Amino acid sequence: MTDAGGTERTLVLLRHAKAEPPGDDSDADRRLTARGDADAAAAGAWLARHGLLPDVVFCSTARRTRETWHGVALGMTGSPDETGPAGSSPAVRYEPAVYAAGPAELLALVRSAPPEATTVLLVAHNPGVSLLSAFLDPERADQQGMRTADVVVHRTRFPWADLRQADITARHTARG
Repeated sequence: MTDAGGTERTLVLLRHAKAEPPGDDSDADRRLTARGDADAAAAGAWLARHGLLPDVVFCSTARRTRETWHGVALGMTGSPDETGPAGSSPAVRYEPAVYAAGPAELLALVRSAPPEATTVLLVAHNPGVSLLSAFLDPERADQQGMRTADVVVHRTRFPWADLRQADITARHTARG
């Protein structure tokens, strides 16, 4: 069912930025590399230039995704307080289940977004985030999946609670 009011909604999918290789610490504690920090800030700047400031952010609790979100927020605003140009802050929800979530679990999370939110950002991991993108727009999704710090923008007129299809309208990658 599409929104009778014709409200366009934007789902921004972001794979976390480049992290340190696995080591002795737990996988969830891996930090971003210097390149990952730079790529996250570049993704945030790209989002700001395209007017894609989120109302709601769903973010994995893994260190690399939290650091990615922080870098994106700095890149969007130039300040560490995660506020947008009008001074409004997105509602940020750190969700432990995102860490190992598949596309069905990620979709369920996005469907829980407040109906009034027009832009939702999901900061997540592969393979789940790439598979979600492919589920929402199988024809335009990159068959190779999302690389680190890749941004894929989906637009839809479905209410969040009914989301089942969303066209890919833009992409950003920090590397060529």
